[in-house]
Amino acid sequence: MTNKKKTIPQKIFRVMMIIIVFFALLHLIFVVTGTQYIYKAVIYNYVNIDDYKIFHNRTIAAQEPQPLPTYKQKSISPELQKLHTELKTVAFLVVKNDTVVYEQYKAPYGEHSLSNSFSMAKSIVSILVGIAHKEGLIKDLDTPVCEYLPEFKEGEKAKITIRHCLMMASGLNFQEEYASPFNHTTESYYGTDLRKLIRKLKVVTPPGKVHCYKGSDPLILSFILNKVTKKTLSEYMSEKLWTPLNATDNALWSLDTKNGDEKSYCCVNSNARDFARIGLLYLHKGNWKGKQLVDTHYVEQSVKPLTLLDEKNETAEYYGYMWWLMNYKNEKIFYARGILGQFIIVIPSKNIVIVRLGEDSGKKEGIHPIIVKKMIEEVWNW
Repeated sequence: MTNKKKTIPQKIFRVMMIIIVFFALLHLIFVVTGTQYIYKAVIYNYVNIDDYKIFHNRTIAAQEPQPLPTYKQKSISPELQKLHTELKTVAFLVVKNDTVVYEQYKAPYGEHSLSNSFSMAKSIVSILVGIAHKEGLIKDLDTPVCEYLPEFKEGEKAKITIRHCLMMASGLNFQEEYASPFNHTTESYYGTDLRKLIRKLKVVTPPGKVHCYKGSDPLILSFILNKVTKKTLSEYMSEKLWTPLNATDNALWSLDTKNGDEKSYCCVNSNARDFARIGLLYLHKGNWKGKQLVDTHYVEQSVKPLTLLDEKNETAEYYGYMWWLMNYKNEKIFYARGILGQFIIVIPSKNIVIVRLGEDSGKKEGIHPIIVKKMIEEVWNW
């Protein structure tokens, strides 16, 4: 009886020691391989529209706020309302002729609530490149990236240009995956050194030849913007975009670490009304209330279909300079898009901008393109 009582604690002790050694070795592997970000990925498991709360952020100041004109008179169908409920839409806004004609929110979100843009930020980076080009800070879109970033001067990387990055055609081996924590997408989201991540990438496809959607390319563009403007991305956006657009609320751009770099492939946190201003700017071909913020030619090129082939060997006519493109009833439509169904949809022929923010895109069930089409159908004859 006495021996048995001694044996049980000994077994428990051995098991605990094995667990401690296992996790110590696992931690050592993470440290040696630079993959400590996996801890955060495991804790938070999946992205959320409120993730700015778990990151360091930099403020995008709104210094000349002016509310959008509002005349709410429209209503939406029960079918679209049902889809919004199923996909956890937190904000749905329609602007026609520069006036808000429909607006709804799901509590606790409201007119001034922050919500993650996710990849809609890529379209914002494209706009900022256009502004820097207009100002002469970027003289030629065909300039090699290495003229601004010395770490790109060797080998095939020296062939990557700014235009290649705008077209998502850098040829770099950035792993745009979402199913596993062991990839560049997860590392860029939960990691703490975006520049180190970009430096270790290699060219696997000739630059400028194949369109391949990936987070590395907007990051490269943001590092160039930082270099030529001598400002952080948030400061430049505040000065050249957010303030001139008369945004009503400060936005936040999530960083890789305290005082670090913006996660420029995602993570601008704002509200539906202020996101709508991005769409309105491009609806008016870069002009805001008589002031040309982005050259019309750049705007037109941004939403012009690519002629490059993609990874499926199909023409990437659905993409421009970090804007998604589609045709509906022979009319051209372009939009910014985020992973959980964040949309800024511009319908030029109807003078309409739609903003949808939410927690689910329905991608897993193949609903993702359905909600886009349904929203467009809903407002087509407004």
